[in-house]
Amino acid sequence: MNTSSDPQREFAEAVVAQLKAAGFTALWAGGCVRDHLLGKTPKDFDVATNARPEQVRSVFGNRRTLAVGEAFGVIVVLGPNKAAGQIEVATFRSDGAYIDGRRPESVAFSTPEIDAQRRDFTINGMFYDPLERRVLDYVGGEKDLAAGVIRAIGVPQARMAEDKLRMLRAVRFAATFDFKLDDDTARAVREMAEQIHVVSAERIAQELRRMLVHSHRHRAIELCLSVALLPQILPELMPVVESPDAWHQVLAKLRLLQAPTFPLAWAALLECTMEKISQSHGGDRAEVSALQAIEAIGRRLKFSNKEIEDAAWLLKHRRALDNASGKTHAQLKRVLAEPLAQELISLIRVRDLAAGRSPADALFCDDFLTSTSMELLNPQPLINGNDLQKAGLKPGPRFKEILDEVRDAQLNGEIDSFVAALELAQRVSFREPH
Repeated sequence: MNTSSDPQREFAEAVVAQLKAAGFTALWAGGCVRDHLLGKTPKDFDVATNARPEQVRSVFGNRRTLAVGEAFGVIVVLGPNKAAGQIEVATFRSDGAYIDGRRPESVAFSTPEIDAQRRDFTINGMFYDPLERRVLDYVGGEKDLAAGVIRAIGVPQARMAEDKLRMLRAVRFAATFDFKLDDDTARAVREMAEQIHVVSAERIAQELRRMLVHSHRHRAIELCLSVALLPQILPELMPVVESPDAWHQVLAKLRLLQAPTFPLAWAALLECTMEKISQSHGGDRAEVSALQAIEAIGRRLKFSNKEIEDAAWLLKHRRALDNASGKTHAQLKRVLAEPLAQELISLIRVRDLAAGRSPADALFCDDFLTSTSMELLNPQPLINGNDLQKAGLKPGPRFKEILDEVRDAQLNGEIDSFVAALELAQRVSFREPH
């Protein structure tokens, strides 16, 4: 791994060096050690030390530090520039009782050996001295990293009880690293799955986002099912799970997606669920009711409004490009001019492939987009409501029908001028309403 041009890593080394120069023990800790040993560039660096919070602030100065979690022994040290970022420096500690299933009621400052025992999984419980280039491993993390195993530190039930979100994190780590979930750890998650509701919807949603945008998203969902978490966080999926063919297609769609946004992956996950909800409702409003049910899931999990709206748009239009080659240019352009058109094409591509069908519709739409300029795809409308009023037409519900027909003619290349558009509008206005 090339480290010569990584200002964040250089700053993380400098923090350790400065603490050690002041007479303290200082080590990289947690996920950055895991990623470093895997040859990955860590997203961020954490430092653990025997220096107390007030001593850390003394070493780096109050102007360069933030006491964001001083009660838990955490001080943020600000880097010299934006590229260097900031480093969380935490005092070695042991945790008191976890009253709320999320954070300890109290902490006691301790040693590296004791600090390692409070962490979640062995691969996240190691320390590294970047100056001496040596690993300090008190929990068997190196062995599990080499074997590709996600294992809770100590008694799995105790680790999960401390922070219930660790159940989902166990799944995410196993899936994203393509590791095996240790049997005892998996058993603890399975036994405690119902307790995931202690965790806030926002924290659950964040784990789901990380799972679903990762290339191993299908395995994450499979693991959620195998450890009984899926029925707890997404009970609406269970009717699909009980239908083997449909469930196979869901997993296949997730596997086939290429670097999707979260709304696209979410839509792919819930498309079959929406179909089942729609079928169960029946009637003219079945599709509307199904879409509302899907949106309600997003609100329950506290997704952003944009995430909910984007996924809803994709699902609402999931059949809009069926038989694409047989559609008029107007029908295609109205959909393909939308901001999420490319994601919709991706959704129908993986849906057809997962069902064993040719992705002909997706290929046709891709070609259409490639060969059609934005000017032709979404030209400025030739006329608007004001133009109709000036032409003597009375405002009313028919305006939309008239303007839609004029727009379709424009998109189909049948008219290309204001005069032609107005003439067509006049003809449409004399017809009996639909």
